[in-house]
Amino acid sequence: MIFKCKNCGGNVVYSPEHKQMHCPYCDSQESQERAMEECDKSFCPNCGGEITVEEHTSALQCKYCDHYIILNDRVEGEYLPKKIIPFKLSKEMVKKSLRERFKKATFAPTDFLSEVRLNSMVGEYVPFFMYDYDVNCTYNAEGIKVRTWTTGDVQHTETSYYDVIRDMNINYRDIPVDASVKMPDNVMDLLEPYNYGEFVEFKPEYMSGFTAEKYNMESDTVEFRASDKMAASASSILRSSVNGYSRLNERNKNFSIRNKVNNYNLLPTWKYLYTYNDKLYPFYVNGQTGKIVGSVPVSKTKVLAYGATLFVLLNVILIAGSYIITSLGII
Repeated sequence: MIFKCKNCGGNVVYSPEHKQMHCPYCDSQESQERAMEECDKSFCPNCGGEITVEEHTSALQCKYCDHYIILNDRVEGEYLPKKIIPFKLSKEMVKKSLRERFKKATFAPTDFLSEVRLNSMVGEYVPFFMYDYDVNCTYNAEGIKVRTWTTGDVQHTETSYYDVIRDMNINYRDIPVDASVKMPDNVMDLLEPYNYGEFVEFKPEYMSGFTAEKYNMESDTVEFRASDKMAASASSILRSSVNGYSRLNERNKNFSIRNKVNNYNLLPTWKYLYTYNDKLYPFYVNGQTGKIVGSVPVSKTKVLAYGATLFVLLNVILIAGSYIITSLGII
């Protein structure tokens, strides 16, 4: 499907600045009409240009007419997301954020933050499974308290042993795990957290103006990552509930999941792929919070130029100093 403007026929997209559908051609708001419900995945339904649709792509932009195409069969049925967090940051807002963040990167390549390079940045909805757990947590440990005191010349030590037991129920909601093969798991974990209070019911209109993937990893396959996050959190809660002991010897810890639910949702991410000296430097930006993940490349040319400049300045200072000393007749 494509969202066309009923006023001018242009491609209406979701605007993070306006927080609604916006036609960039006639500047109208909420003027969209669904058009071209079904399409051949080899050609743009708007201009007929040849397009490349990857196996898991659910939304893309035609490189010829710039229209955003949403593939119906990849946002329906089993691939219908329950909820979505719409993009809160536009490309221009992210450009400004990147320039502010890396303005002191003295040795970054000259074109690292150039307009041409940053214009290649793509906003993409990443598929996520969100897991809910209702967990019964039990914990048993030996708590040891050591007390020492001195009476005269005699030092006393008293060691007391306690049976420490905890039994609590913890409810977890919306533990996120990305379901995209091509998105690095560690990067997506670093981009968290999102503000899940801003989830809204899914509508394909939110996808217009961005690219997207349908989930390409099954929920059962990636669930272990959510389970690990849950276990780490529950362990921390259990441990923090035990205080006042000199030492704890853990005997037993168990998590019994009483209820587990998962939902398929879409989360916004900006992706900037910068190549320098044939090496890829990917940058990812949380499309809601603006959190940035990525490492800045270093230009050897700039480093050498800086070193050469510093060397020249030092020599100038030394020569000037020598001249002044000679002139004053100190030597």
